[in-house]
Order: sequence, then structure tokens, then C-alpha cells
Amino acid sequence: MEISKVGVLGCGLMGSGIAQVAATAGFDVTVFELEQKFLDKGFAGMEKSLTKLAEKGSLAEAPGAIRARLKGTTSPQDLASCDIVIEAIIENVAEKRKIYASLDTIVKREAIFASNTSSISITELMTATRRPDRFIGLHFFNPVPLMKLVEVVRTVATAEPVYEAAYAFAQKLGKVPVRTSDKTGFIVNRLLVPYLLDAIRAYEEGVGSIEDIDNAMKLGCGYPMGPFSLLDFVGLETTYYITQVMYDEFKQSRFASPPLLKRLVMAGWYGRKTGKGFYDYSDPSHPKPNRL
Repeated sequence: MEISKVGVLGCGLMGSGIAQVAATAGFDVTVFELEQKFLDKGFAGMEKSLTKLAEKGSLAEAPGAIRARLKGTTSPQDLASCDIVIEAIIENVAEKRKIYASLDTIVKREAIFASNTSSISITELMTATRRPDRFIGLHFFNPVPLMKLVEVVRTVATAEPVYEAAYAFAQKLGKVPVRTSDKTGFIVNRLLVPYLLDAIRAYEEGVGSIEDIDNAMKLGCGYPMGPFSLLDFVGLETTYYITQVMYDEFKQSRFASPPLLKRLVMAGWYGRKTGKGFYDYSDPSHPKPNRL
């Protein structure tokens, strides 16, 4: 199975990142969004990212050559000839199933459908289409141009050639793929989410301050970020949503959201993106722990 044309659904942070790395790897990429303004914002971000990478000497060719392989569209018909379509829209089952169902009759039958979901069942998304054998998970990590890992997720219905083609595709993107099955959270979030939630519980119980817990995990375990800095980077609302999905699946207390996380999300404190989370980002270069 040869992949040459790539479709990406969504031009937000993850979608634009996936599109950028695919174009950088030499693929022709079509990015679909519902409105032109979202494409404009995403393409502006890619422009900035490519310029920075070029200044660092990290690109094998000029940014202009990479941009020439990127196309934005608000017409789903433009995805018809894609060999693989990667969905990176809002983490909502109904919305994802809706877009897959609408594209199923548009995109050629032999194309692979993939989801970048970090927590939703690939099998549940797969059933919105008539191509269960050609449906997989491709879970990238933020920021996509810098993070090397991709989780390649197969369902019980995924055809072996499709699984191998997706694995090889991730390698061609310059990523390091790992194989996993369709178990909620896959590998990384299955292990990471309980750790993050335990950090919140430790703070709630007075084990240490936000700053001290972050420093302890950075200096004691060699992590590049402490748990609270990471939570703010990922987005508290994203983590909260993942906890709901994982707790619903496993019914284990280690996946349940701590009360503080829920309160911060209800207050609209999502982390870096809103300027407040466990830290206050009024001065982004010197964030200060909030009193919670």
C-alpha cells in the first residue's frame, strides 16, 4: 500500500502540526476545515513554525517548497483522492463519527481512515464507516513537529496490511511509531493520566506545594516538566475529558478526576491557553503558582 496524498481533518494545534510534518516529509497534504478563518490561523502557525525550524537549520529544504505541498480547503470533495485521512478535530465522539460518516462516501474506498484521538475508542469511531478494515488510530503528541512518538492503534477489525502501512507511514514522517491495541488511553495516557491525577491529589492532601511537587519530579525523576506544568501545557479541560472517558471504561478510582481539576475546568482555567491554570501566565516567561 503506497501513501502519497494525505488528508488532515482540522487545522488546530494538532491538525496543523500533523499537516506540517507530512508536508515536510514530502507528502502532498490537503487540510480540511469548516471555515476559512480556521485554515488561515492554522496556516499562519505552520508558517511561523517552518520559519523557526529553517533558522535552526532543521529543514532539508526551503520552507517555500514545503508550503507548496500544503493546501487548505473547506470542501470535503477535495479529500476524495487522498490515500490516508487523519482526523484531528475536537475530542467529541459524536462530532468525530459525524465527519467520518460524511466522508465515507466521498473518499475512495481503498483509503485509510485514521484518528488522532488520545482517549476515544477507535472501534467506536470505526463503526460510523463502512471500512472497518481500513480504520486505525494514529495518536501524535504535542507539539507534533518536535515530538517523535506516534501510537499506532489497531482494532480487532483492522486489516494487517493497513496496520503495517500506517506504521511505515509514521516512520516516513520521521517519527518513532509504537504498536498498541484499542484499549482506552493506549500506552501513554494509560500510564500518564494516573500520575497526573495523583499529583493533584497529593497537592489537595498537603503533601507539597505546586512548585515543590513540580521541582521534585523534574529533579528527582529527570522529567522535563513537572506534573502541574504539563497539565497546564496539555490543557486542563483536555485532561478532565480524558479522565471521564477512562473512568467510564475502567470504573477504577485512579482514573477519576480529583475535585480540584473539575473546579478549575468549571472556572474556565484551562492552563496556558487561557492564561490561568495551576500557574498564572500573566507573564508567560515567569509563570507563578496560583493559590488554590
